Amino acid sequence: MDLDSLRFANFSDLSTAITDWEQMVTKLKVLQGDAKDNLKAKSDKADWAGDNATVTRSFVDKTAGEFADAHTQAETVRRILADTLGELTSYRDQMKAAIHRGAQKNLTVRDTGDGGFTVTMNIHPDRAAKGTTVPEHTQGDVDTFRDEIQHILRNATESDTSAAKVLTLLVDQAEHGFSDASYKDRDSAAKAVAEAERVAKILKKDPHDVTLTELNTVNSTLATYKSDPLFAERFATQVEPKKILEFYAGVADPYQSMGRDPKFYEQAKQLQKNLGITLGTATLSDSDTMQGWEAKMVKLGPDRLGIDDANDPTGFGVMSNLMRFGDYDDQFLNQYGDKLITYDKERNVEDNSPWVNNWNQGDLNFYGKHDRGRDPMTGFMEALGHNPDASTQFFAQPEGAGKSVDKDGEVNEHLKYLTQDRIWLADPTHDGDSKVNAGKDSLGHALESATTGYAYDSDPMSGKDPLIPGSLDHRTAATAGVMEQVAYLYGSEKGPEMLHKQSELADSLGKMGAAYIDDIDYSLSGIGDHSKDDGSFPAKYEGRANFGNEGAISFLSVLGQNETSHGVVTAAQHLYTLSALDAHPATSEANFDYARDAMVTGAEARGILDNSRVEQAEKTYKDDSEEANKSLGRSGDWVKLGAGAVVAGGIAAIPLPGTTAAALVIAPLAADTVGEAVNTFIGHEVDKSIDDAEQDHAEKAQVTSQEFYSKGVDDLGASYDTYTKDHPAAAETGDDQNWKEEIKASYLGTGSHQNDYRGRAPY
Repeated sequence: MDLDSLRFANFSDLSTAITDWEQMVTKLKVLQGDAKDNLKAKSDKADWAGDNATVTRSFVDKTAGEFADAHTQAETVRRILADTLGELTSYRDQMKAAIHRGAQKNLTVRDTGDGGFTVTMNIHPDRAAKGTTVPEHTQGDVDTFRDEIQHILRNATESDTSAAKVLTLLVDQAEHGFSDASYKDRDSAAKAVAEAERVAKILKKDPHDVTLTELNTVNSTLATYKSDPLFAERFATQVEPKKILEFYAGVADPYQSMGRDPKFYEQAKQLQKNLGITLGTATLSDSDTMQGWEAKMVKLGPDRLGIDDANDPTGFGVMSNLMRFGDYDDQFLNQYGDKLITYDKERNVEDNSPWVNNWNQGDLNFYGKHDRGRDPMTGFMEALGHNPDASTQFFAQPEGAGKSVDKDGEVNEHLKYLTQDRIWLADPTHDGDSKVNAGKDSLGHALESATTGYAYDSDPMSGKDPLIPGSLDHRTAATAGVMEQVAYLYGSEKGPEMLHKQSELADSLGKMGAAYIDDIDYSLSGIGDHSKDDGSFPAKYEGRANFGNEGAISFLSVLGQNETSHGVVTAAQHLYTLSALDAHPATSEANFDYARDAMVTGAEARGILDNSRVEQAEKTYKDDSEEANKSLGRSGDWVKLGAGAVVAGGIAAIPLPGTTAAALVIAPLAADTVGEAVNTFIGHEVDKSIDDAEQDHAEKAQVTSQEFYSKGVDDLGASYDTYTKDHPAAAETGDDQNWKEEIKASYLGTGSHQNDYRGRAPY
């Protein structure tokens, strides 16, 4: 900033602009409230149908969000402008005060017109009026005066230019609409940008020359600012994509870990997560600079970096390990994944993997002892697992698919390749288990997010916003399209073999089946594919999944073959049926009919699952009845899953044992609120005998198939009693219409034992 620009500055225009922004903030605040309390609230409560349920409702939600972002951005702009005005006004006043003090020592300053200034005497002694005493000054006074003026100008310049920089970065964050980036003042925004530039300089260095102190600085700064949009974009664009990959590879696996300092190991682990999240935040920017950065990163994928570290990995080999963490731009992930899949397909050769082989000894992943990070497809699947919208797009049903998937041509090529054709190799660390395939597990995570609309390890009950009825169900026509494909593939003739050889996916497939248990019941409710029961099994979202009657049976019969998937889906089915009983209390003939349909169809689904479980146990342990009985005993423990469920917003969140608290099964309920039947089930104390059985399956968790079926029938009977116990009219109607016989017949008369066309035979 020039001397005269500050000295004679008139900030009236800036002050007027701030006033205008203040008025705009006030107006947008009102519009934000209207959009939230009227537009969106009414949309959430409305009974949408047809295209309105997807197109219009989505538009309303997005529009309401844009009003909120517009208010946030306007408020941030106002704060930055106001802060900058305050600072510049202060520097102008400081300048005037300094010039006044200089005049007292006969010193003044003059703008040279080229951005500089010169200090001169105010009045030369020889030219002073007769009798006038000119103040004296020393060279030290001159130097002090000069330095003070320079300091004020430097600060004013920093305030002015940094404000312009952060405002430009802020506006460029969103190509259309508004950014939700929020800063309290210019200082905080400018500091974020300055910190990004500071740590970017460290990443430009040779990673072998970086000290432990510098690496700690990088990690601590990234940890602080990893979700800050201005910081993330400035950081990423200050370091070229190739240099970022080289730096991480050099820190994570220098010369294949020769002589690694344990302290560096811990810093490298933190760097993987902090850097991954930061880069993800950066990709959310729509600026031209960031778009160019993303294109370069995708282009680098197949190329080797030309370094000695980590066995000279490809761009895919490094970036896939970083993107395991963070929220990434959907388009970036899909472009990256398309190129990775194309490259991988060309090298999908038995016993000749380009990733997991004897000559690739690079270690780029620090999370999970079953995953060294050599296979970039694993890291990419983890990225999709944490980015549901991107995952749903990546596995989207092809254009022109029918109402339900019934042929291979209606299956996404990425999905078909990854589930049927790709050779997945185990990649354990030295203390990992070679029988556990982390890649297949990560594929399951990606499919979970694609079908449920949630990150696979998220907790839907942890939201800070007040729950709106039905707001926790994130399924859409697009997620249902992916689910239909999954059910088709794993319910096919190859399904039992696929599940058996991909046992790492069993928990994920169970969670997917649980997430669509209402649509599965709907598909079971008709006569074949006719007369399906919309009344008893209403759609919870537009474009619900359509599995077809035989498709639903086949898919359930495959899920039932595995202990884990059987237990997860059984718990979800039981909760859904109970919630239907709560939704239709025995107070009217119409409710009687809905309850009957729910119990009969639920019994059929349960019968398919249980029959499949019994047949698979007998097939797997055909020469060892004791082991078969133990397996059935473990399957009887599904009741514990339901007992730990939390219900809110129209869904049940069911914790999976042996996983983190956030690894939940998200299952729909028939109503947004629950009653006695569900609350009694999820609140009951688990019988001590079951606890004992869990402690020692080998001795106590043994049941014959006959006992297993008897327990199943008893569960159904308990549900029936819960519904009718306080309503004699309902019990009388049930007796007159033979409900009990129909429920038992649905449970015992359905499954792969019935004939060759009722479910898949055991593997």
